[in-house]
Amino acid sequence: MVHAAAGGTGSLVVQLAREFGAGRIIARASSDEKRALALELGADAAIDGDAGGYRERVLDANHGHPVDIVLDAIGGPVLDAAPDTLGHLGRLVTYGASSRQTASAVAPSRLAVDSIAVAGFWVIPLIARNGAGGAELAEFLDLTARCRLRPLAGAEYDLARARDAREDLLGRRTKGKLVLRP
Repeated sequence: MVHAAAGGTGSLVVQLAREFGAGRIIARASSDEKRALALELGADAAIDGDAGGYRERVLDANHGHPVDIVLDAIGGPVLDAAPDTLGHLGRLVTYGASSRQTASAVAPSRLAVDSIAVAGFWVIPLIARNGAGGAELAEFLDLTARCRLRPLAGAEYDLARARDAREDLLGRRTKGKLVLRP
């Protein structure tokens, strides 16, 4: 399960999951256009991004079964709903909070029932620590050079319009990575 699957990172996660042989890839995105993009990038199913009814949509997209992994860059109510979609030994990885909403604390007893793990991930400190992640980054760049991955460049903005870029990003009106031109 990949949240924000049409964003700069999420779109790469969908492609990497397909490249490395993940089973069924379910994408979550906020619009029909973004869901279509996620399917084009390799997702098997794409669901609406709203937190309401999230669990039911995930299970339906996965043929009634819970998912093994949720990769979340949204936070807030969507992150709150994610543990209820995980199966036994499921993993929830959070790597962003684009909703700018605080998620509730996860009850340890809820995690223990299905042996669920929650982890955080941020690539910048990983690379900063003695070059950790260097081999993975080299592999990522090689996949990109061989056109196995397609990083998405979204809208371009003049630097003077950086505020507009931020507003569009926060308003979920963007796809891929945004480009600021000096």
